[in-house]
Amino acid sequence: MRLLKQLLAVAAVAFVGIQAIVAVEGNAWLTLVIGVLASVVAVSVYGWVVRRTERRDLTELARAGAGARIARGALIGFGMFAAVIVTIAFVADYDVDGLGSVSGALALLGVMAAAAVTEELLFRGVLFRIVEERTGTWLALVLTGVVFGLMHLFNPDASVWGAICIAVEAGFMLAACYAATRNLWVPIGLHFGWNFAAGGIFSVVVSGNGQSEGLLDATMSGPALVTGGEFGPEGSLYTVAAGVVLTLVFMWLAHRRGHIVARRRRAVDVQPATATVS
Repeated sequence: MRLLKQLLAVAAVAFVGIQAIVAVEGNAWLTLVIGVLASVVAVSVYGWVVRRTERRDLTELARAGAGARIARGALIGFGMFAAVIVTIAFVADYDVDGLGSVSGALALLGVMAAAAVTEELLFRGVLFRIVEERTGTWLALVLTGVVFGLMHLFNPDASVWGAICIAVEAGFMLAACYAATRNLWVPIGLHFGWNFAAGGIFSVVVSGNGQSEGLLDATMSGPALVTGGEFGPEGSLYTVAAGVVLTLVFMWLAHRRGHIVARRRRAVDVQPATATVS
């Protein structure tokens, strides 16, 4: 029941935020403001519903050090995606023709902030955390990662291959990031840095949502397994490889820090054998 209540509360904020962003499409500053506002409201609602349903302190969203954790995550996400783009540029065809759209980048700043916050609250803050309590870290990582990938099948240019890639490179990696840090700020920053680098800086397709208008005026062509095709670089084998590497690093850290939760086993009542004398 608490899982359902928490999911519905955060999902409601995400839905309202999306509708508001769609309503002001074309106005970069309003999109930025609404995206940031939706992020703040989502965090507040998550905190309220978790305290109400679980009666505990909100350690995963502790305010102390939040800014530094978000920045750390954003740097990891940006660096990972930049490395992927550089690799693709060497083996395929990523061309920068000049500067793109500053207003487009501003709008994407708000959109990506709202997406990163609401999706991390839903998938890592609620779904992964609660499933992990029952199944353990490894199984929860796989199950919630698959669900995260399936969610992206609803995107305009989605494909089964793209959903599989998202499950592995993002769903698994972000869950592993949460397991390693036991807070939501780092995966929120990582998710944001990744998405904003893709759309806001390098102007490529993000998860099959069409070409982005970011700071660079760029074009990409080449084999789909390298560039990701219509789904964007997140459908590239290079991105999958980068995601797998980071997932393993985060899980190694989680193990080293003692953050791995073992699978809960059902207690089996064993009736003692009784000897009978005839």
